[in-house]
Amino acid sequence: MRKRNVGFGVDKEFNSPGLFVGAAVTLSDSNDKAKIADISGVKAIRPVVVVPAPKPVSVHVVTGVDDPAIPPDTESTHGVDKLHAQGIAGSGIKIGIIDTGIDYTHPALGGGIGPGFKVIGGFDFVGDAYNGSNTPIPDSDPLDQCNGHGTHVGGIVGANPGNAFNISGVAYQASLTAYRIFGCTGDVTDDIIVEALLRGVSDGQDILTMSLGGADGWTESTSSVLSSRIASTGKIVTIAAGNDGAKGVFFTSSPGNAIDAISVASLDNTVIPLQNATVHGVVHDPITYFDTFPFPVTATLPIFPTSTDPTVVDDACNPLPDDTPDLSNFLVIVRRGTCTFVQKLTNVAAKGGNVSLIYDNGTGFTAIDVGNFTSTLIQTDDGIFLVNAFASGANVSLSFPQSGASAQFPDPSGGLISSFTSYGPTNDMFFKPAVAAPGGNILSTLPVPLGSFGVESGTSMATPFIAGVSALLFSVKGKSPEVGTTARTLLETTAQLISSSHTDGDPLQTVAQQGAGLVDAFKAIHTDIIVSPGEFLLNDTAHFVSLHTFTVKNTGAQVKSFKVTHIPAGTTLSLQPGTDFPADGPVPLSNISATVKFSETSFTVHPGQTQELTAHITAPTGLDPSILPIFSGFVQIANANESYHVTYLGVAASLKDAQVVDTTDTFFGFDLPALVDPIGDVFTGPANFTFNDTNFPELLMRLDFGTPLLLADLVDPNIKITTTLNRRNGLAFPQASPGGTFSQIKTLGSLFEFDFMSRNSDQDDGTGFNLFNIASPLFANGTTIPNGSYKILLRALKMTGDPTKEEDFESWLSPILGIEVPN
Repeated sequence: MRKRNVGFGVDKEFNSPGLFVGAAVTLSDSNDKAKIADISGVKAIRPVVVVPAPKPVSVHVVTGVDDPAIPPDTESTHGVDKLHAQGIAGSGIKIGIIDTGIDYTHPALGGGIGPGFKVIGGFDFVGDAYNGSNTPIPDSDPLDQCNGHGTHVGGIVGANPGNAFNISGVAYQASLTAYRIFGCTGDVTDDIIVEALLRGVSDGQDILTMSLGGADGWTESTSSVLSSRIASTGKIVTIAAGNDGAKGVFFTSSPGNAIDAISVASLDNTVIPLQNATVHGVVHDPITYFDTFPFPVTATLPIFPTSTDPTVVDDACNPLPDDTPDLSNFLVIVRRGTCTFVQKLTNVAAKGGNVSLIYDNGTGFTAIDVGNFTSTLIQTDDGIFLVNAFASGANVSLSFPQSGASAQFPDPSGGLISSFTSYGPTNDMFFKPAVAAPGGNILSTLPVPLGSFGVESGTSMATPFIAGVSALLFSVKGKSPEVGTTARTLLETTAQLISSSHTDGDPLQTVAQQGAGLVDAFKAIHTDIIVSPGEFLLNDTAHFVSLHTFTVKNTGAQVKSFKVTHIPAGTTLSLQPGTDFPADGPVPLSNISATVKFSETSFTVHPGQTQELTAHITAPTGLDPSILPIFSGFVQIANANESYHVTYLGVAASLKDAQVVDTTDTFFGFDLPALVDPIGDVFTGPANFTFNDTNFPELLMRLDFGTPLLLADLVDPNIKITTTLNRRNGLAFPQASPGGTFSQIKTLGSLFEFDFMSRNSDQDDGTGFNLFNIASPLFANGTTIPNGSYKILLRALKMTGDPTKEEDFESWLSPILGIEVPN
């Protein structure tokens, strides 16, 4: 690099042959990355990316053993309690927890650190003040008494029994090592995750667990690749699937995308602690609202519905009428539907409303994202009652008791996959998540200064459960690489299938969200039937793999006979019909499923014998391929006493046909992609830029699907490319002409090139768009762009596309931009 005059600083060096050899560097000029790519021996250059801080879906610090927020099922479940009764609790196994650190002073976590304690050691890679954007200050003490996430995770893995709350960690006899990679607040860069993973390997951890990640969609991130390499050596790596279920399919999390790691979905507890509001003016039972804590409202508020028609589908999606009264002293009642909750509440706030309740429209009574507004969900019938009572002239008001109004509400999704669990598969069609574990409404430890115990929800809570189960497995089966590399298959093939609802006749939950099902620790560890593989990856219709072989091995002493059957799961209708936008979670399901034929439908397997079978899977027909249906299900091997399964997943469409780049005006009011200036003004015609202060262009775009390669080049302003009609939304979108290539178009130089881009979400969470600023008149290789007129040619490689074929790219030409940099 120095020979090529590349200015850089070395942040970290990694030298773990077979896992990762490389460095994290900061370049003096980001454009120098092209020079580095030309160095012989450089295998890959990846950006150092920011991974967001772990954020449980809900957090409640318990006030004591009588706190109504404590779920009734506080003892370890799903086979773990039976293993504990047999004296199996993870003795001799080392688990590395890569998280926010652990409060090892907690009595339930051993009260200390070092040899002889539960927490045998660790390292703080960052320090309290680190937030993901400042300089880490490492030290040898992983104590966390300011964040708490890692302590909650640590308790799920290893809390000692005998505490006041009658909880015990899944593997409470295992040894824990805390690797602190988050400060008291804020995010982390993935070079620190890499450092912690390699430290865990060098410290001899048997299991590494990470309840963290960010939406990514690909298996190619640095932390994902390294996690997969570690798992392939025989260590078990468990990683949270993510809490982005509301954003639909193909939105998996990194590093949970690691091919050989175990990505973990969350299952809801059977009850949830919610609050009740008191109804005044009419006779009605208290109304349950979806919040762990009482609304911070002490006054009794009269209600004001934004519509007296409870069937209106777009209630409050548009600015409220001029004759709407000042809503500052009302409790505003709004119907769910059509637009985002934040949009509705913004319109309410414009009329002074600051407290509101949104009544469900049948989508589901669950937690919702309302930003910073004082609002939450109530049930459909309660909302309709309030609206009708108001319309009849009744003087209805509600109050929010500040104590004594909490109740254990039967969770309508109890025993089902938590709605917040991210949907797979990865963009490259790998199977994520792998299995599910309890993660909704989980009681565990918190740092002593933060309350000692708390109830939290998230895939962060399900992941340490699987880490603990993995420790129980190692303690029984031994720590050989074979046990480690086959652990995921064992957990998948012995899991329990999960329905999509509690309604008879509804399909099983899609494999894209439940994985292979709910872990059954006792069955996994004690089974004498070994089924392999655990997954059939079918791919899309253009690359469909229909024939699969699997084996059933009898390691026991008894002859066993089985029948082989097909059990379909729900097929996701992945896109909103007539659009290229993902269907928000819970993603609609169809009962239309694949068909499967077997080489044998029944067989007998003797002790020591292995039976080989084949399954021929045919994708479902009668589905609209334009909405990317994801079909899935299970090949079940069962008799009257036991059952096992292999899980499959595929797409009943060609992914190459899915549109990548958003070309609508849905999100910004003008067609995308677009050239804008730093204050957001759009350029629809020629514009000149001097690159002084804020006089430079930015490229604004959205991705409706991930892309393996995104390119932006400058071209001559007179260049034209053939446009074709995008029939999906009726807008013209430039494409390569049929049979032609862009090789006839001379590109003058690259502005940027990005690999493995995730799709954008349609949520107001900062991931809804991409903004590339071109703040200096330089090509990507660092050379100066001469003054003159140009257009930007943007190209996005379609899913499964060939980067050597220009027809496999979607493309767009910008308006003319002039570069006029003063001499």
